Amino acid sequence: MINFFIIIGSLILLLMGVGLFRLMVGPTPIDRLIAVNIIGAKTTAVLVIIGFINGKIGMFVDLALAYAMLNFLTSMAAARLLSRESLKNLWGSSL
Repeated sequence: MINFFIIIGSLILLLMGVGLFRLMVGPTPIDRLIAVNIIGAKTTAVLVIIGFINGKIGMFVDLALAYAMLNFLTSMAAARLLSRESLKNLWGSSL
């Protein structure tokens, strides 16, 4: 069973590379923001898998929840900043 979790965790880490590629190459800031959010969600899953492997699921679930909340708050702050900048570009500096 532990080998299954190791394989799944490795596949998730491999898929994080796709998000990292989108983060580097993303044509718009929104693409980059979504890539960071995807990487954060996959990191949360990897933390839970590490908890299963180590047998300390309670501790790692707490870490994963804290990381997910931080990821969410950061994404909301970045989205708000991007929306303000796009409004300034649209309406000029009157905002």
